[in-house]
Amino acid sequence: MWGIVPAAGRGSRIQPLAFSKELLPVGSRLDHGVERPCAVSEYLVERMIRGGADKLCFVISPGKSDILEYYGATYADAPIAYMVQPGAAGLCDAIFRAVPLVASAEPVIVGLPDTVWFPADALAQLPDDVLSFLLFPVERPEFFDAVVLDGDAVREIQVKRADAASSWIWGAFKMPGRTLHDLHRLWLQRERRDEYIGTLVNAYLAAGGRAIGLRAGAAYVDVGTLHGYRAAIGLLAEAAARQTGPDGGARVGLGWPGGHPALHALARD
Repeated sequence: MWGIVPAAGRGSRIQPLAFSKELLPVGSRLDHGVERPCAVSEYLVERMIRGGADKLCFVISPGKSDILEYYGATYADAPIAYMVQPGAAGLCDAIFRAVPLVASAEPVIVGLPDTVWFPADALAQLPDDVLSFLLFPVERPEFFDAVVLDGDAVREIQVKRADAASSWIWGAFKMPGRTLHDLHRLWLQRERRDEYIGTLVNAYLAAGGRAIGLRAGAAYVDVGTLHGYRAAIGLLAEAAARQTGPDGGARVGLGWPGGHPALHALARD
């Protein structure tokens, strides 16, 4: 299973930085018993691996060689491939850079590398055989892509709409490789005009496609802003104090099965 990490964005909301926003230190991790800073994108990568990804594809811009230098060839035994998005052309363009790597029969996970969310093992609950969105509750859905459901079927994705009809947003999604290829063909037929995955999925649904949403998320933090960065630092500091790893050392990035009260509070912030 592939995990696609679109990491080509400029990160204008949190600039100026001397490095790619995906390498912003947020919390810490243990490396052979030594506590070291943890790049924000590592939280997504770890969650993808927990969700079944055994290989990763980072989509980077030409100026983001520091991501390649940071991650190298593997992460936790998962090999890493890199694709280049020549210019800032939106999320759809970034995701589809990975199409040549993905076989039709192989599942794919897609997530955003400047986010931290809980529970950490939620991706494992998404099925492999249908386009499925992992949903999180927020108080301000107009800043995200709100997902309107009919039962568990996705009826519409409302992209950053002030009048969003749902308080549930997508934070990551999974699909079979054949669906990724179908979406890519549709995107090409629509002359690549879809910048956001939400508008493309709406066209996919209108053409007879199917997608489901799973309300399994407890909290979602966008670390691409200073406010979100500060909130994530506080949250992960609390998590480190409450959680211990197999070696008895403090660990961050671990989720609570039912969601922690602090996480629910942050989701509403």
